[in-house]
Amino acid sequence: MKKVAIIPARGGSKRIPKKNIKIFAGQPIIAYSINAAKETNLFDRIILSTDSEEIAEIGKSYGAEVPFIRPPELSDDFTGTTEVLIHALNWLKGHDKFYDYFCCIYATAPFLKNAYLIKGFDILNENNATTTFSVTSFSYPIFRALKIDSNNRVKMFWPEHLHSRSNDLPDAYHDAGQFYWCDTLKFLKEETVFSSDSVPVILPRYLVQDIDTPEDWETAERLYLTLKG
Repeated sequence: MKKVAIIPARGGSKRIPKKNIKIFAGQPIIAYSINAAKETNLFDRIILSTDSEEIAEIGKSYGAEVPFIRPPELSDDFTGTTEVLIHALNWLKGHDKFYDYFCCIYATAPFLKNAYLIKGFDILNENNATTTFSVTSFSYPIFRALKIDSNNRVKMFWPEHLHSRSNDLPDAYHDAGQFYWCDTLKFLKEETVFSSDSVPVILPRYLVQDIDTPEDWETAERLYLTLKG
């Protein structure tokens, strides 16, 4: 069974300039994803999909391959991860390289642990699933969530749960934004990582932090350094 890691990393980040190669706790943030993939010893290749020569050079210095430069039409603000993955898989197939499984690893995932990547592949295999991906639980019951209406009044999204005890509400989860393992043939048929046949890899909340804004970045870096001790 051949396996490839695909790390999408475009160069046009707006809110955090050069986000994918910005120094995070001492090294470019993309290095954490590459190193975690290498440490699993699972992958035949670790490929970086980028439109940036600068990102490509830094990625290669940490051990990733950059066999192609992603075309401009797949490098704008509206291109989704799925399109990038399909492009990479089709490029590999066109160069006589087919991989039974692939893992999409985000470039800004400094909390990624190789043990969870390995666990994800094991879960995918054991369940014969289309995809497995990292999730974590919400810290507060989402069924007690509030909204503010046009009159600046507080309303419940689900008012039927006004008097529900937290213990009686089901746990809810969200995408942890770290990795997605996929059966290649099944993925290319469904063209989505959020398949009807997806199985979760549940992460503890302390290993999950969105990094979309400068404040997110500072929060993530402080948490990382605290955990590192």
